[in-house]
Amino acid sequence: MLPADELALSALLTGKSEHTLMLFHYFIAQFKNIGDVKVEATKTMIGVSNGHHRIAWVTQLGKSFIHVVFPFKQEYPDNLCFQKIAQVPGQDQYNHHFRMVAAEDLNEEVLGFMQLAYNDENK
Repeated sequence: MLPADELALSALLTGKSEHTLMLFHYFIAQFKNIGDVKVEATKTMIGVSNGHHRIAWVTQLGKSFIHVVFPFKQEYPDNLCFQKIAQVPGQDQYNHHFRMVAAEDLNEEVLGFMQLAYNDENK
C-alpha cells in the first residue's frame, strides 16, 4: 500500500494525458538535477520543496500543459518566460506564473529561475 502522500500525488496525476505526465516528470527531473527536492500533493496542487521551503507549485495539469508558480520575495519583471507576476496581497511574495507546453520550454532562462528558487534562502 502506498503512503498517504504518494496516494495524493497519484490521485492528482490519474487520468492526465501522456503529454502532460511527460511534462510533469520532466519538470521534476530538471529540479532534481539542481538538487534534492521533495514533491508533495495537497488537495488541489503539487508542491516542490528543497527541504527548507516550497520553491514551486504545480497548480494545474492541463490537457497539454502544466502551470507552475514560483514564489519569490521580489518581482522579476525582466523575463520572457513568465506569463504573469502577481504580488500576494498583504505579503512580500510575488508569484511568477509559468506555463510549460513542451520540454523545450525549460530553457536556460527558466532553468536559471529554477536554480534561483532552489537557492533562495529568503523565503
